[in-house]
Amino acid sequence: MNPTDTPRPSLLRIRVTAKTEGIIRKGHPWVYSDSIAYLTREGDIGELAAIYDKNDKFLALGLFDPLSPIRFRVLHTGKPVRADRDFWINRLRAAKATRSGLFDERTNAHRWISGENDGVPGLVLDRYDSVLVLKLYSAVWLPRLTEFLEYLQAEFAPTAIVLRLSRNIQDIALSRWGVAEGCIAGATENLVVFRENGILMEAEVIKGQKTGFYLDQRDNRSRVEQLAKGRDVLNAFSFSGGFSLYAARGGARSITDLDISKHALDSAARNYALNPWAAATPHETIQADAFEWLANGPKRSFDLIVCDPPSMAKRETDRAGAIRAYHSLADACLRRLRPGGILVAASCSAHVNDGEFFGAVMDAAAKNGPVTELWSADHAPDHPATFPEAKYLKCVALRLSA
Repeated sequence: MNPTDTPRPSLLRIRVTAKTEGIIRKGHPWVYSDSIAYLTREGDIGELAAIYDKNDKFLALGLFDPLSPIRFRVLHTGKPVRADRDFWINRLRAAKATRSGLFDERTNAHRWISGENDGVPGLVLDRYDSVLVLKLYSAVWLPRLTEFLEYLQAEFAPTAIVLRLSRNIQDIALSRWGVAEGCIAGATENLVVFRENGILMEAEVIKGQKTGFYLDQRDNRSRVEQLAKGRDVLNAFSFSGGFSLYAARGGARSITDLDISKHALDSAARNYALNPWAAATPHETIQADAFEWLANGPKRSFDLIVCDPPSMAKRETDRAGAIRAYHSLADACLRRLRPGGILVAASCSAHVNDGEFFGAVMDAAAKNGPVTELWSADHAPDHPATFPEAKYLKCVALRLSA
């Protein structure tokens, strides 16, 4: 061996509590720091590590993160494997296969990889036409970013790849690896136009929220389209007007977008301009705090209200307050509905479960007269949720008694 070479460390071996062994065997992809009983040595960010059970049998292969409460992210359980190029290419192909047949030429934007739910923990990959947006939620990917980009280019052949980083890893990404958000392969502008069920819209892939657009509400937007005919529609927390465009195509009589952000309302205006047919439906925008406007604004009523607020429980300690807020929002919306009107209420708060959200909405409904549940929904098929913490999206449609 060359004396300047640094010997490669042996594979990091981990023992976990007996309870955690059982949790891993049931398919949960996270191991928290307080569940680790023993390490053979200190591990580095993104290092491959293996968990062995109490009988010293291989249990799981994963990625180690000494900086996160989620200390180990599971890649594989069962027989030992090598996490080499073939391993990762097969993971990408498996994710593609699960989405085969979901979309036709009318839709060229969707999720390719949904993190742990596709066996690629802490990583999301969204498609907007020929541009890919790679969102990293964990630092474990930073040391292997160049390697993974090669796999993405080989398997998806995009014209550009944009990197987005969770806020908690931005500083270490820059200081240790010199990595920052932006276009890291090919070339693209910030605004990318895509098609969703034949409707043209834009995504802010470099500077926008999440990966540039809220692709997870696609199916619920289609459901709203089926409810909109002949109705005056209020889109509260309207963002860039996705629900509104579907309502317009569904034959709404009028549409009002309500959002506190001028930037969001300007984006909605551009999306309307991309679809000239939408001009046939009267469209109004209101820049205001939706919470305040719904509760205390001008006395206006509607036939259909979509209420899709941003996450109101980013941590467990926010849960109780978020449940109260969902109740208040539903109550304010129902008070603005005309007889026979419809409320479509949504939540994207992972710390508020289905029962808590639907319970808050139904409690508000009980105060405002009899309602009929038209439908409820959770994740679109390209946004699978395979473990409890991944289940964040909830939506319900209620019709007020005539």
